[in-house]
Amino acid sequence: MRLVANPAGWRAHWALALVAIIPAPQSVVETAGSVELHDGFVIEAGGGHDSQQVAAQFAARLAAHPGLAASVRATSRHPRSAGVRVRFELRASSNVPTEGYRLVVARDGVTLEAADVAGLRHGAVSLWQLAAAGSKQETSGAAVVHLPTVRIEDAPEFRWRGLMLDSARHYQSPEFIERYLDWMAMHKLNVLHWHLTDDQAWRLEIKRYPRLTQVGAWRVPAGRAAQRDPDPATGRPRLHGGFYTQDTVRRLVRYAADRGITIVPEIEMPGHATAAVAAHPELGLGAVAPGAVPADWGIYPNLFNVEESTFAFLENVLREVMGLFPGTYVHVGGDEAVKDQWRASPRVQARMRELGLRDEAALQGWFVQRIGRFLESNGRRLVGWDEILEGGIATGATVMSWRGVDGARTAAQAGHDAVLAAWPLLYFDNRQGNAVSEPPGRGRVVTLRDVYEFDTRVSGLSDEQHRHLIGVQGNVWTEHVRTEERVAWMTWPRAAAVAELGWTAPARRDYDDFHARLAPAMRWYRALGLRAATTAFEV
Repeated sequence: MRLVANPAGWRAHWALALVAIIPAPQSVVETAGSVELHDGFVIEAGGGHDSQQVAAQFAARLAAHPGLAASVRATSRHPRSAGVRVRFELRASSNVPTEGYRLVVARDGVTLEAADVAGLRHGAVSLWQLAAAGSKQETSGAAVVHLPTVRIEDAPEFRWRGLMLDSARHYQSPEFIERYLDWMAMHKLNVLHWHLTDDQAWRLEIKRYPRLTQVGAWRVPAGRAAQRDPDPATGRPRLHGGFYTQDTVRRLVRYAADRGITIVPEIEMPGHATAAVAAHPELGLGAVAPGAVPADWGIYPNLFNVEESTFAFLENVLREVMGLFPGTYVHVGGDEAVKDQWRASPRVQARMRELGLRDEAALQGWFVQRIGRFLESNGRRLVGWDEILEGGIATGATVMSWRGVDGARTAAQAGHDAVLAAWPLLYFDNRQGNAVSEPPGRGRVVTLRDVYEFDTRVSGLSDEQHRHLIGVQGNVWTEHVRTEERVAWMTWPRAAAVAELGWTAPARRDYDDFHARLAPAMRWYRALGLRAATTAFEV
């Protein structure tokens, strides 16, 4: 690495390099000068194994794009190097906020400092984005990176910055999910909410109940095509599906954790239960149990019953879930529970009288509260869609507000944490435009600008109540998104807008500025194999 002067006219170039960071940092101060990185430079990592791991990940990203080689060594084991240094410093005593970082590119080198490993990861992402924006090819063909001299002080607005991936309606391969996690990490997104069960599939291996995946993970695809193309071995329509083994899940959880991402599993209850009831009819209530997992979309009437044996089943399932996912949160759904079967069941009505419950909404509240107590007794916290507010909410539950922001407001006013995941603007099954090149999706158009201009500020809250708004999340429902290529297209770059909603203070957000930063980012998207939607750049 060597220092070079800042020639006249380069300031605009460096400004472009700076604004290419997504999400936008909270504070950026430019100074005159620049630094060049060349093949073979050394990153000194101070603070132990975590710092070295982050530095190694940064070096791997540089090697992938723009193709620059770097090595890592521990700062404490070597004397100070002559000349310019690149240092990653992890110090708990630092005054940098949680998940925050301080990045200084100065004449004597590059220093990245954080108080926790999450902050060091985030700072390394910003430094990598600077490098990607400032990369060039020398006449020899070798890569060289120009960095502006700059000071960045940065920390996130929210602690939950997430995406929900629906793997129930259509299965995605573990390899794709790894790439998805990589793309999230490069935008400082830190929660993958994984939708694993629904009416149309049960995707998670549960050792105690193998029929959940033997039956629940497979279905005949909707439409006439499946009937016209039977499996020659059986003469029956071919089945669509798949599931994630527990070994695969452990691998994905480790992969995510190495990138600073927590995977929050969702096991739907009491509704969206048709696949589970098809596998285990004793869990249901209908006069005729579903004989197979359905393929059509919509809200099905099948609910879990409220027998003690069913709660034993659900608790056994959740024990295995907690053994696979070490994070604090477990999502239990709670949405769109059509209660006709409960109303029609003499046994359920008798159970309501035994419990002194006034109606079926109160029964759902009792159901979710019971599951919440079980999770709490195991050191976990329940998350549910905002319907869990209707029948009385479990102690310590977190509300995911999807029907606008009213659920978040109600939850925060009652002292519960809330995540903003509002339909329609944060629902990425909506199409991004009306061009014939757009993949299938719902008829509503939700543009990149629409997502970016979603207001994360919720009115009617005191400062104390506002602290219960812990984050924002985009939701990738896949009823109409059948392939992995379409998942990538429907997610990105709208997920980049979500990343900025979750990271950058509202006063610093500007769509035109974001759009300008996104243009160079689209180049490294392509270089890293992410086929993001180009809709926002088309006439």
